[in-house]
Amino acid sequence: MKRLTLAMSVAGAAFGAALMTGTIARAEVPELSPEQTEHAKNIYFQRCAGCHGVLRKGATGKPLTTDITREHGFEYLRDFITYGSPAGMPNWGTSGELTEEEIELMAKYLMLEPPAPPEWGMPEMRASWQVVVKPEDRPTRKMNDIDLENLMSVTLRDSGQIALIDGGTYEIRAVIDTGYAVHISRISASGRYLFVIGRDGLVNMIDLWMETPANVAQIKIGIEARSVETSKFAGYEDKYAIAGGYWPPQYVIMDGETLEPLKIVSTRGNVYDEQVYHPEPRVASIVSSHNHPEFIVNVKETGKILFVDYTDLKNLKTVEVEAERFLHDGGFDSTKRYFLVAANQRGKIAVVDTKEDKLTTLIETGGQIPHPGRGANFIHPVYGPVWASSHLGDDSVALIGTDPEGHPDHAWKIVDSFPALGGGSLFIKTHPNSKHLYVDATFNPEAEISAGVAVFKIDEMGGNPDENPQFVTLPIVEWAGIKEGQPRVVQPEFNKEGTEVWFSVWNAKDKESAIVVVDDKTLALKKVIKDKGLITPTGKFNVLNTQKDIY
Repeated sequence: MKRLTLAMSVAGAAFGAALMTGTIARAEVPELSPEQTEHAKNIYFQRCAGCHGVLRKGATGKPLTTDITREHGFEYLRDFITYGSPAGMPNWGTSGELTEEEIELMAKYLMLEPPAPPEWGMPEMRASWQVVVKPEDRPTRKMNDIDLENLMSVTLRDSGQIALIDGGTYEIRAVIDTGYAVHISRISASGRYLFVIGRDGLVNMIDLWMETPANVAQIKIGIEARSVETSKFAGYEDKYAIAGGYWPPQYVIMDGETLEPLKIVSTRGNVYDEQVYHPEPRVASIVSSHNHPEFIVNVKETGKILFVDYTDLKNLKTVEVEAERFLHDGGFDSTKRYFLVAANQRGKIAVVDTKEDKLTTLIETGGQIPHPGRGANFIHPVYGPVWASSHLGDDSVALIGTDPEGHPDHAWKIVDSFPALGGGSLFIKTHPNSKHLYVDATFNPEAEISAGVAVFKIDEMGGNPDENPQFVTLPIVEWAGIKEGQPRVVQPEFNKEGTEVWFSVWNAKDKESAIVVVDDKTLALKKVIKDKGLITPTGKFNVLNTQKDIY
């Protein structure tokens, strides 16, 4: 920590001195060869665009437009990329993810105007669309002995694959080629089909009934993307799928059996509060309503939540709710009536009522950049039902009361806030059968912090605001036995019974990674899963928990 703090202090001092002398304002704009530019474009897409945007206008991360980057200058950008910050910027250099040469290249690239990305419409989508196995040629019953409800879909980020791991035997049952850096896995209402979407916009539809589960359809819905979901309302099970684009900013509704693109809707438009046009309002999270035949689409930059009625695609009806800018990820409360989503750069959680299709409230979390994943629902011993979020920008955990009928005094308020391991958290998790709350610190630049996970005992959470709940730290990387690199612990995920919690130990592509399984009751190590094919494992999604929105 001292080394990192000193390095950042030196960088900050250099920046301050440059401001005083005016040298930053006169920073020369570098020149890059076509080969260097292409290499930098690929790195930016892989490592930077998700937080900072294709056009570099910022959202989860700060804006990186040239008026800012040229003012900061080459040395400042180089040092910040190298060392990161405790507020959530990964330390791409000291972790070994990028070489010194690549970091210098990126510092120069960020001082150049971003290239204009191409559009991607119906002709491009249909040209990319493939039905690998027609519906009539697929099995009519399950052809394998896998307990599908306990199957884990694990993202192998940098290899462009997912691994399907048996939650009972820990056996890798299939490794399937997908798009680059699959962001999420979602399950059809029936539990038969697994949908994954890569950051490159490629959607894969996997039939879990096949003797060996495999891809049966795919489509590229854009240049960059994050979200996919399926219709779940009664009468529409497995009928539709939807995917949202980061670029172009739009969503597409597809046939649920073939992925044929049926309807594309642009999300470009005005920001809700300033009423000014935004060219890149990206589709962040999408969930399927349990109360109406609707998809709930969160538009990041304009701060709008869309309730998209999928009963009539020709005459599409959409309810537009003004919420807050920089909407990102979120999940349902335990009743599945209310959806809570982080407006991360505004430090707020937006709560919408999916039964009434309207905004319930906006809640300030008191922390920097809430990043809940889908959040964590549990019964607090004092405050009753709560939903929890951790933060990317600091070490805080925020608990929000979610029971307006049984606990009206606590509903839609921050009932408690307390520290966990450190800044850089991406996911927080529990399970209805668990008495523990798990919080990672994946993007903390300190290896010692990102290598562990904080565990809180729910029964010991009190109501005294002057006494923070205590946590224990599980040494996940140490248990994995990985000595090289800076492996990071990411995304706790429970098995179907809620008796085990799985952690990804995410290392560099050329280094060993692992999955670590912990007994939830005893917090003891239960299993370490290693395989040469487990390359950069990150997100994990249990079929039953994902299908039923259990978290």
